[in-house]
Amino acid sequence: MSARRLLPHYAMVLPFGVLFAAFFLYPIVSGLYYSFHDWNAATEARFVGLANYEAVLNSRDFSRSMSNLLTYIAITVPLGITVAFGLALLVDSFSGFWANFFRSAFFLPVVLPAFLAATIWRWMYAPNFGLVNMVLGWFGMPSINFLNDTGMMLYALIAVDVWVSAGFNMVILLAGLKNIPQDLYEAARLDGASRIQQVRYITIPMLAPVLFFVITYGFISALQVFDVPWLLTGSSFTAYGGRRSALLFPVMDMMGRAFGSVRFGEAAAYGFILTAVIIFITAAMFAVRAWRTPK
Repeated sequence: MSARRLLPHYAMVLPFGVLFAAFFLYPIVSGLYYSFHDWNAATEARFVGLANYEAVLNSRDFSRSMSNLLTYIAITVPLGITVAFGLALLVDSFSGFWANFFRSAFFLPVVLPAFLAATIWRWMYAPNFGLVNMVLGWFGMPSINFLNDTGMMLYALIAVDVWVSAGFNMVILLAGLKNIPQDLYEAARLDGASRIQQVRYITIPMLAPVLFFVITYGFISALQVFDVPWLLTGSSFTAYGGRRSALLFPVMDMMGRAFGSVRFGEAAAYGFILTAVIIFITAAMFAVRAWRTPK
């Protein structure tokens, strides 16, 4: 086929190629360049080698944000997937109107704007008139300042995150449940298997590919957590992370370095460090899955 005949095909993909290069490739290459330079967007960039990476890795905020992130991931990912799996089983047990009703109700938090979800939970966590503290008061428990008590702030965030994300994972898992042949359950019931045994020996193994996707997506999303803790703590580019940095996370720290301290070189280095962590964890998960998959 001649080049002239291929020209219309190339012209059709040209807009995508231009946009991909302008909004994806160029920012990556530019960020990599500035990660090796001292740059504040007002003066000429000055090459500093690995100094930005060293500054990020040796900073106290980086250590604090990574510590918060590890705790957050260790709780949020398994808890969120467990809740989503339970909701999927619940919705799958209904049919008709009630199945649609519960599916829509559980998915509603996913489509709420982040600022609205954070506003709702800030009101619910309010120490004097918030719904959560009102319920605690009914049981004679003292009021808790969930968004100012450093011992409770992370767990308050986890509750919000599970509430927001469980609906999305529930829909994915529910789609997987619908693809499991019902003959397997009928045979298990004839053999006297209980509901728990059916879930353990049929549902979970048959959902393995879907569970892997949900777990991988959960890890990647958790590593990039930003908007909900930022809004819950009323953060700005110069003051973020809440009291004693109890809700400080890597993306927040990166944004603060860039737009608060005007250290764009450090922020770029921070972004590539976080990207490397995400790639490493994702690759490790795929490697473990490949190793455990029967040949």
